[in-house]
Amino acid sequence: MYEYFFKRFIDITLSLLGLIVLFVPMIIIAIIIKIDSPGPILFKQKRLAKDAAVFTMYKLRTMVVDAENMGSGVYSTKGDPRVSRVGKILRAFSLDEIPQFFNIVKGDMSLIGPRPPLTYHPWNIEDYTEEQKKRFLVKPGVTGWAQVHGRKGIQWEERIRYDVEYVENLSFGLDLKIFFKTIIKIITMEDNQNIGETAIQSSANSKVDAKV
Repeated sequence: MYEYFFKRFIDITLSLLGLIVLFVPMIIIAIIIKIDSPGPILFKQKRLAKDAAVFTMYKLRTMVVDAENMGSGVYSTKGDPRVSRVGKILRAFSLDEIPQFFNIVKGDMSLIGPRPPLTYHPWNIEDYTEEQKKRFLVKPGVTGWAQVHGRKGIQWEERIRYDVEYVENLSFGLDLKIFFKTIIKIITMEDNQNIGETAIQSSANSKVDAKV
């Protein structure tokens, strides 16, 4: 009951409120992005949603144009030269995620849930185990249980284990806990850089800006 009605109501209410409150700041950020680095304001990327359906996720662009052809892999690490000057600030405070409020209103995502993975990384959908596929039983989120347990500092197997744990214990109380823990993570800028195997290399022609 919570997942299908109350959770959706909260998602829509807070997302619309966020879009209204952040409308002017988003306009300013969009102008700064255009001034700082040539290219589109929005970055669009195919991700996997509930039931492994493919959707287009929106983010503010934080990398330079043609970053995918610079041969540094899908994920950025600390000091990555492909990240623009403005992009570094947006990523530090997770401001690049703001356009995902549109994804939430559309019904692609939720505020809280497993982060939507790329269609081909860490694995193709058929390569997930049946246990791991449980993470696709709910809508993906802007933040989730894995993110507050290490964010980008934990490897994929552990991230997915937390995702499955979230699905199996989904409740308003758990979502509230994740929400406040996420606020603390953002304020302290903790674990917001991909490290080690979380920054795994991928094909040069794959679109980047992933920062899962």
